[in-house]
Amino acid sequence: MTHQTPAFQALCPIFADGIEVRLAESRAEVAAAQRIRYRVFYEEMGARPTAAMQALEMDFDDYDAVCDHLLVLTEGEVVGTYRLIRRHAAASIGRFYSAGEFDLSPFLETPGEILELGRSCVDARWRHRGTLQALWQGLAAYMVEMRIQVLFGCGSLPGTDPALLAPQLAYLRDNHLAPPELRGRALPHRDRVDFADITAAWEARRVLASLPPLLKGYLRLGGMIGDGAVIDHQFNTTDVLVVVNAADIAGRYVKRFSS
Repeated sequence: MTHQTPAFQALCPIFADGIEVRLAESRAEVAAAQRIRYRVFYEEMGARPTAAMQALEMDFDDYDAVCDHLLVLTEGEVVGTYRLIRRHAAASIGRFYSAGEFDLSPFLETPGEILELGRSCVDARWRHRGTLQALWQGLAAYMVEMRIQVLFGCGSLPGTDPALLAPQLAYLRDNHLAPPELRGRALPHRDRVDFADITAAWEARRVLASLPPLLKGYLRLGGMIGDGAVIDHQFNTTDVLVVVNAADIAGRYVKRFSS
């Protein structure tokens, strides 16, 4: 895990109500994040844990040992987390996490550092604006410090029935499709939803009201969507690939949350 630098710490102050944001500094803190992930993804959202995960009540995989874990803490307790995977961490595993669902080749050759986001969640007791702001503040500070150029990750829609999600997917395709140089594509061997096959009508206000807050937040910052979606039966979601120009998040959120 990368230890935060003074510059990173300067952009990550303690917020109101004693909320603090920083990178994990110990295995115990990573384990606390993994327990929150388990509660949110498996107990709340209906994901399917492995036997090992269920026994430990923790969500984990090989990436946890090589990535950075952004934490939100209050009174020393971890209440929120974001998993951050840079090029060197992905190389140590052999690929980025989302490469298991999408062809990332259109932007893997982007000059400079790129960052994959994942496993974002907040404990139900602390799921309010202050905690979410702290998490985004920390992400913006990390991107500034690590000079991130492009960030990406799987944006998840709840459920695995493409027919029920057709208006949302059609809206994303029609309004937020990434340009070819950034347009990752759903892998053909996965349980894929082809955008070309979606004919559903959509009404913008209704669709936006139904989108998960995290995905909607990315779109507000200029987030773009790859081609196609992938049904993730383990996590009970339908995933799209989200790509964001890092400057959009870093500039707006550092200014907003440090003012």
